[in-house]
Amino acid sequence: MKVTLLILTYNEIEGMKQIMPQIDKSWYDELIIMDGGSKDGTIEYANENGYPIFVQQRPGLGSAYIEGLTRATGDVIITFSPDGNSDAARLPDLVAKMREGYDIVIVSRYLDWAKSDDDDIVTGFGNWLFTTMYNILFREKVTDLLVIYRAFRKDLVKELNVDHGAIAWTTQMMCKAAKARRRIGEVPGNEPPRIGGIRKMNPLRNGWAELTMLTREFFKRS
Repeated sequence: MKVTLLILTYNEIEGMKQIMPQIDKSWYDELIIMDGGSKDGTIEYANENGYPIFVQQRPGLGSAYIEGLTRATGDVIITFSPDGNSDAARLPDLVAKMREGYDIVIVSRYLDWAKSDDDDIVTGFGNWLFTTMYNILFREKVTDLLVIYRAFRKDLVKELNVDHGAIAWTTQMMCKAAKARRRIGEVPGNEPPRIGGIRKMNPLRNGWAELTMLTREFFKRS
């Protein structure tokens, strides 16, 4: 099972400097960094340290996933944020869980002992709301729908025709996977505080995107 670590960046120089040295190269087979057009030295830092980095041709989080997948050669893709929110130490757990035959494995901030040190009242409630909606509509039992940190089979994206080019790309994949009765699992993982930079998530914009995707996929036949 070949593992591609797909790291998404946009002005994350402070986090990159602290987080990238924590990632053991034995935990993955291929590293790809997709950058949204950083101006803070993120691209230069990656080049100086020999990390393969590519600038997105189209804007949007979904486009970052899609363009990264076209370059990836791994059987399994792990999406990771270098802003401090993704705990690198959980990478071996994620790979081990995928080896059990799951199609998607989420690093949940709310499973068992895990917690989020980056949540506020709005983001915590939003994640609970959309996770609950997802579980009810698609008959699943996940605890963390919206976290970026997860692994999935690369082939799954083509099998399910996951093609959304914006924020709710992972939610589209989760909805389609549930309808196709694919195996979805979780491992616990803390979410440490963000390291520098600015949070890109806008509660109203993101919330509307998630709500729209959940309802659209629920009423869509396939």
